Amino acid sequence: MLQRLAASRLPAAAAVRCVSSGSVDIKVPLNFWAGKRQTSLEKCNREKVYEPATGRVLCHLEPCGAVEVDQAVKAAKSAFGHWSKMSGMERARIMIEAARIIEVRREEIAEMEVVNNGKSITEARLDVDSARLCTEYYAALASTLAGQHVQLPGGSFAYTRREPLGVCVGIGAWNYPFQIASWKSAPALACGNSMVFKPSPVTPVTAVMLAEIYAKAGAPEGLLNVVQGGQETGSLLCHHPDVAKVSFTGSVSTGKKIMAMASKGVKPVTLELGGKSPLLIFQDSDLENAVRGALMANFLSQGQVCSNGTRVFVQKDILPEFVEEVVKRTRAIEIGDPLLESTRMGALVNQPHLEKVLSLSTVLCGGEAFVPSDPKLRGGYYMTPCVLGECTDEMTCVKEEIFGPVMSVLSFETEEEVLLRANDTTMGLAAGVFTRDVKRAHRVVEHLKAGSCFINNYNITPVEVPFGGFKMSGTDRLVTVEYYSQLKTVFVEMGDVDSLF
Repeated sequence: MLQRLAASRLPAAAAVRCVSSGSVDIKVPLNFWAGKRQTSLEKCNREKVYEPATGRVLCHLEPCGAVEVDQAVKAAKSAFGHWSKMSGMERARIMIEAARIIEVRREEIAEMEVVNNGKSITEARLDVDSARLCTEYYAALASTLAGQHVQLPGGSFAYTRREPLGVCVGIGAWNYPFQIASWKSAPALACGNSMVFKPSPVTPVTAVMLAEIYAKAGAPEGLLNVVQGGQETGSLLCHHPDVAKVSFTGSVSTGKKIMAMASKGVKPVTLELGGKSPLLIFQDSDLENAVRGALMANFLSQGQVCSNGTRVFVQKDILPEFVEEVVKRTRAIEIGDPLLESTRMGALVNQPHLEKVLSLSTVLCGGEAFVPSDPKLRGGYYMTPCVLGECTDEMTCVKEEIFGPVMSVLSFETEEEVLLRANDTTMGLAAGVFTRDVKRAHRVVEHLKAGSCFINNYNITPVEVPFGGFKMSGTDRLVTVEYYSQLKTVFVEMGDVDSLF
């Protein structure tokens, strides 16, 4: 998920590299509450965390149990009492300072994201930029949150107050660790809430850096807390009586479980789940842009993007030319050390996920395990990006989310036909259309059953607009203030009570 590349800074080609693949060992605690890093009592249950680029152990995760979760929630509850009483302008000053620190530490954060996630340094920098922009945007909104005045008969009136919810829980995914932590925390904090954030146990490293940044920016102690762990830790957070809301990014199956757990406390839930999104390319498209869009829709972050347009429907007359160009450019993608500036595809997140993605059908190109020439990278989780040709709607690769660098190409003849096929899925996170016909573009988008749609581009996600899906791809929208606040209605009588009794 990217901001516009043109709006982002140029890659820091001359930046001094502080780390290299295979050189990092993390020994410091990754949990954070009450203003500092914390160790867990669950040390006997430590889990190995791997560096995707090399396959070596990067650190050991200390999962949080009931005691640690309760301590983190209590710290958040204490901070909420102070933070929620501050004016929007006061909150904004601290958030702007946090954004400034993110900018200063951009390269450091990006490098640690690469080490823990495996994506290229070029993409990691853009993710950090997105996190900073999100923080700046919601800092600006913090002072604009307001209710409404309604005049009633006889001089009476009513008004609404937009109030914070309390302690919010954010549960992140492993594909955008730092960015998702920012996307969940920024709107929550702008509205006056505090947060306990749980990263994926696969990528636990960078969320704690965001918590430290807010502490350094002057936030109340306990405003943003980080607890590490897997399913058990997430369950403890969802069931905690002092948690007011849960926001989750991840799989459909886990999202259902979180919704069920939160329902026991009637807690609002925001879910951003999986997708099997369609990309429709009509014969009148600018073919160069359509090819670029298809590559961006499938191969960002090694294909590990929930909104990816992995079902690429190409109108029959331009299919051969499109496939030829896509295959040529896919074969040219440079795979290797994600900390090198020239790399465009790094390593998948872990060995089990790599094995899952590699179990594919016949391919036009790619889809094979890749072993870099650098000896230190030979244990890493690499594969060649893959294009599947002559696909049909019934194939598993077309129906199920693969979450890897795999593009499925299908042909179509008419607009009516492709709309029926594109919408024939239980998910509806994103969709895209390439065409020069403006009327067709808007007509097609109107009929696509997806929450985030793109015309003549793909995977562009400015923080100024909501992001989320239809159907089983989720509920509510990420990065919006209405889902981190609640409206209170106040009626004011200016006359006498008119009683029936």
